[in-house]
Amino acid sequence: MNKNTALKFVLMIGVVSFFADFTYEGSRSITGPYLAVLGASATAVGIVSGLGELLGYGLRLVSGGLSEHTGRFWPITLAGYTVQMLAVPMLALAPNWQLAALLIIVERIGKATRNPPRDVMLSHAAKQMGFGWGFGVHEALDQFGALFGPLLVAVVLSRNGQYRVAFATLLAPAILTLVLIVTARFVYPRPQDMEISTPNLAGAGLPRFYWVYLAGAALVAAGFVDFSIMAFHFQKTGTVPQSWVPVFYSVSMGVSGLGSLLFGRFFDRIGMRVLLPLTLISALSAPLVFWGGFRMALLGSAIWGLGMGVHESIIPAAVATIVPAERRPSAYGIFTAAYGLFWCLGSALIGFLYDVSLSAVVGFSIAAELAAIPFFVKAATALSPPLPLIGGRREV
Repeated sequence: MNKNTALKFVLMIGVVSFFADFTYEGSRSITGPYLAVLGASATAVGIVSGLGELLGYGLRLVSGGLSEHTGRFWPITLAGYTVQMLAVPMLALAPNWQLAALLIIVERIGKATRNPPRDVMLSHAAKQMGFGWGFGVHEALDQFGALFGPLLVAVVLSRNGQYRVAFATLLAPAILTLVLIVTARFVYPRPQDMEISTPNLAGAGLPRFYWVYLAGAALVAAGFVDFSIMAFHFQKTGTVPQSWVPVFYSVSMGVSGLGSLLFGRFFDRIGMRVLLPLTLISALSAPLVFWGGFRMALLGSAIWGLGMGVHESIIPAAVATIVPAERRPSAYGIFTAAYGLFWCLGSALIGFLYDVSLSAVVGFSIAAELAAIPFFVKAATALSPPLPLIGGRREV
């Protein structure tokens, strides 16, 4: 398979992800305020978002292992998309916050099911293009969908202020997502043929620096404040008007998409070193969001989106460079399971701390993010390519 075929596959899956993110990120931009309106507390919102992320990432261990064992990437991917896309518009029918919370969690389960096999299929195509660029292009399309979905929700809310109508509107892109992913299945039945891989003769275990990198990513996940908690804060304090909350989320997703493209290129050039300054920058989002007014909260949301996009694109790209092709399904599953566990624990703790002190929320978030840097330094030193020579000296 040539680079042109690989690019077409990445673009097609990227379009699928555009409409999928249009759907579920449009929903996620208002789930925090929606739960609050239905009577949930900040602690409940934190637990629901954390549990959703735990299952959304933790169950990838199951779907990753299953896809590696069976080699049936497409059926598992299609099942996950179906569950996820049906759960979102059903939020319009939720009579109370408990049932809404259940649907939010079901949506995360659908994403958990489809992501590992989909990412493995993408990795085969990205091998032809450069892992950073391949995953960056996909993530950019993914996040641009996440930009426009919340904007549509914002328009709906500005016209009638009804959360239920906003969720119902997302039925159309959900159906389009399912049509496109089924089409992709028939156009590209065997994406694994795009990469010629050799058997891993070094042993069955995962490489040592896979675990070092995982430790750093887990700390980032623990300190990364879920947007539902940020939106809850905007709703409670009135810092951001109701109709502007999804706009803030769309700004975050737009920055995320652009960051994925830019830093995906940097990843192919300098490797994991790109994570070091970006982790420092993303740590600034919490103080800006929780201590600032409207403008500072907007800036904090944009920085939050940058951190989200970079980790969503570089994490799968980095795993693909560390782990041989035949171990990628389980490697993605284990990695994202640990990531989700720490996201869950961190979100629950942040929700609890929010009811106690905003300073405690900010302090914990910054501390966890900064604690990840030594692990990224160690992994980057061992795994990143040499910096290119400029004028006889290493570029820095």
